[in-house]
Amino acid sequence: MTTLATQVSIAEALTTVLPDGLPFRFTAYDGSAAGPEDSAIHMHLASERGLSYVLTAPGDLGMVRAYVMGDLEITGVHPGNPYELMRLILDQFHFHRPRAAEALRIIRGLGWNHLKPPPPPPQEHLPKWRRTFEGLRHSKARDKSAIHHHYDVSNTFYEWVLGPSMTYTCAVYPHAGASLEEAQFEKYDLVARKLDLKPGMRLLDVGCGWGGMVRHAAREYGVTALGVTLSAAQAEWATAAIKREGLQDLAEVRYLDYRDVPERDFDAISSIGLTEHIGVRNYPAYFGFLHDRLKPGGRLLNHCITRPDNRFRNTGAFIDRYIFPDGELIGSGRIITEAQDAGFEVRHEENLREHYALTLAAWNENLVAHWDEAVAEVGHPTAKIWGLYLSASRAGFEHNTIQLHQVLATKPDARGDSHFPLRPTWGS
Repeated sequence: MTTLATQVSIAEALTTVLPDGLPFRFTAYDGSAAGPEDSAIHMHLASERGLSYVLTAPGDLGMVRAYVMGDLEITGVHPGNPYELMRLILDQFHFHRPRAAEALRIIRGLGWNHLKPPPPPPQEHLPKWRRTFEGLRHSKARDKSAIHHHYDVSNTFYEWVLGPSMTYTCAVYPHAGASLEEAQFEKYDLVARKLDLKPGMRLLDVGCGWGGMVRHAAREYGVTALGVTLSAAQAEWATAAIKREGLQDLAEVRYLDYRDVPERDFDAISSIGLTEHIGVRNYPAYFGFLHDRLKPGGRLLNHCITRPDNRFRNTGAFIDRYIFPDGELIGSGRIITEAQDAGFEVRHEENLREHYALTLAAWNENLVAHWDEAVAEVGHPTAKIWGLYLSASRAGFEHNTIQLHQVLATKPDARGDSHFPLRPTWGS
């Protein structure tokens, strides 16, 4: 126990590291409080275990641990869509790192006993240094484990969140009032138009998810399409959807690492949401493989989340431990450079970050609409993690801390001809 002479309240400690104050009401189990009393959003630290989570993992990881375990309670926002809280944090949180003496005073005042880390929530993935038993980073075995952690949650859960299209990538909204399904159709069609797909062509879709692009290309363009995914659950769902739509003669999805695709001479390759999982150091091999699998004059469309700059840094602890283990992001400049160095000619790129914010808002709405079913399917902690992740990502795209780029490239033939028209033909 701390003495009265050295005791520090939890609210006092919090306001010390947030000198500009809190944009919402905060209370703690020790009776202390901070922030506007009339705020619609209220955060309550309910237990000593919650304080230990926060102190032993400063930043987003400790807060998330306490939230997932129920030690940090949030009211005033739906757990399936805490976007307003995420927006306030990005807009108004200005963290001040205390000096060593000040930090020591705070820790001593809160109690040294709170520096013993409680066990992390069972939903949390191992830290990077403990994942080595799965293999080296971005080895085939470790990539399979990382994909399983995120994408094999539950196909039923994903159906509720993603909607009928079962598309877990940025949609393209043709107009402000478009529905999510209209926007996902437009995204696939934009990719198809950029690739200039025509009946009889062969398409490879790497990291194909639940087969949305594969089915769209086969159904709408008469293309023979092969998709590959490292998620067994995705491959099973996609194969059933292909049969349901009667596309077996044109479309196929395999449970396979893209690096193990044996076929060559594809007319087009689409990569929609895979590059984030590749690892920046592996870009030369990644683009080299795709270049090798294309026929001369073929096109590649690379669609992925990016940073607004080209400085490499790891993703935050929350994203790495709970969402995308081993995921890495970099700017579009690095992606274009690596594609060019692999032999591609880059012909077009565009940033769709506002579209991803709209997409995430729609997924949050779907989660809220199916909240009770989602909780029954995956449990309350996992459902809360998804609400937090989707809303925080939406705020990130709106605040330009992350972006979404499509890069269109061609493989010139031996004479340097890219078989590309004088002007783009795909429209807006």
